[in-house]
Amino acid sequence: APSIRLSPAARSLFDEPLAIAVQGLSPRQQVTLRTSLRDETGQLFQASARYQAGDDGELDLARCPALPGGSFSGLEPMGLLWALQPQKPFWRLVKRDVQSPFLLQLEVLEGYGESPGRLLAQAQHERAFLRDGTRRVPVREGRIRATLFLPPGEDTFPGIIDIHGLGGGLCEHRASLLANHGFATLALAYYHYEDLPQKPSELHLEYFEEAVNYMLQHPQVKGPGVGLLGFSKGGEVSLAMAAFLKNITAVASLNSPVTVTTIPLCYKDKTIPTLTFYEQRIKVTDSNILDCSDVFIDPFQAPGNQSLIPLEKAEAQLLFIVGQDDHIVKSEYYATEACKLLQAQGKQNFQILSYPGTGHCIDPPFFPLYPIGNHPFYKKPAVLGGELRAYAKAQVHAWTQIQAFFQKYLNDK
Repeated sequence: APSIRLSPAARSLFDEPLAIAVQGLSPRQQVTLRTSLRDETGQLFQASARYQAGDDGELDLARCPALPGGSFSGLEPMGLLWALQPQKPFWRLVKRDVQSPFLLQLEVLEGYGESPGRLLAQAQHERAFLRDGTRRVPVREGRIRATLFLPPGEDTFPGIIDIHGLGGGLCEHRASLLANHGFATLALAYYHYEDLPQKPSELHLEYFEEAVNYMLQHPQVKGPGVGLLGFSKGGEVSLAMAAFLKNITAVASLNSPVTVTTIPLCYKDKTIPTLTFYEQRIKVTDSNILDCSDVFIDPFQAPGNQSLIPLEKAEAQLLFIVGQDDHIVKSEYYATEACKLLQAQGKQNFQILSYPGTGHCIDPPFFPLYPIGNHPFYKKPAVLGGELRAYAKAQVHAWTQIQAFFQKYLNDK
């Protein structure tokens, strides 16, 4: 009888590859492979692909290309994971409780077609966020509301603060996965969480400075500085931290503005105003979805613009990770222009990684593409951008580059 062979067999980390093979099929048998996963709210994500077994009845996804007609085609050993798509439109796969795994269901079905035939084999697999020994420590120190993830062991580790985007709350999935790779990672909430402001009229860098000091005083965080990983608004905050605060060694910013946007930013007696935007520049697609890519004025063409973050003050190494199809922030343009200004001042502390076919969201590997999502500011569906295969490749590449960047600059000191 056919059976599914997985490696690792029962459980793997969410950002790890999973080897999938089927044994015991008839020679050259045609089958459909289907994966499904339910999120914590019960919403279903599915992907399927059509395959033909070899002459020996074996089907190894590392060697057999998927045939046209499924969620993807070609030689894509991880396609059944990165091609997972929600049954409910515009739904994002989110992991709130990183202490429990996602449960992945795999099925082998007879034949192809709209409704494949009988079930030939099935298997379950856990996709986890914490490796054995990785510790999750809730942090309520002073004003800080966060979760610290510590790798296994009693050593000291390079420290990273992970800051998410507009919408607030506490997101732990990225920090937990990063800790599995040897980083002490603080997932930091900064609004719309517990007793933090629900809708802040301004953000104060002193709050983030407190988080930096907390990390540097922790006995398991290797100094003398910390790294920052910020997405979107969180990347903007991270760049401002590098410009104004001490002890920031390296910043990786994912699709973030290089100006202050939507919420003014204060530090001591200085306030950076937000970049002017024009709501009338929002385009609305035929399906009534917003395209906000042109709402902000060009901060590099606006004379005397006060909202640019003074990146020339930053001593940290800067890594700009940008999606060329980002419809929320003109992240590639911003990063390029910001680096030109740095270069003109004789600075060389920057690099840009630019990914075609990649939209606003760049998550750790194997999170599903999220090309249209609820805009946290306008509260309506908006184009985020991205295309399935290119995005899947970008996530895997960017994730390894982020780790290498932090390993280099947080360990060399």
